[in-house]
Amino acid sequence: MKTHNLRINQLSSKAYKWYIKYLEALDSLDIEAYSKFLATDCSVQSNNNLPMEGKQVVIQGLSAYWKTFASLEHDLLNIYGSDSSFVLEALNHYKRSDGQPVTIRAVAFTDRNEEGLVTSVRFYTDTTPLFA
Repeated sequence: MKTHNLRINQLSSKAYKWYIKYLEALDSLDIEAYSKFLATDCSVQSNNNLPMEGKQVVIQGLSAYWKTFASLEHDLLNIYGSDSSFVLEALNHYKRSDGQPVTIRAVAFTDRNEEGLVTSVRFYTDTTPLFA
């Protein structure tokens, strides 16, 4: 993960440390580590696709999606919002399955419950170059 390009961070120190661990789990493509951050009733939605509803459905969907590329690294640009609802602007550095690097700009809106678990993620990005 790259944090040296982070210009604006509106999260508290505690929430920022939590979010870094969350993104590290995501970048590692370790679905078990990532799933520990999710509430049972969470939902994840990409662009205009229907949301994946419920932790088990999200885990299955992301497990399948993560197998379509070799690696992912987040390059944080800006984080706006509060500790419970925030948006990340980032450059996502992928390595395609054929070894080619691809960088894609993305935003992700995240909501957390009172226990600090993710209840909703809505991310918007054009992954066309990843699968070209």
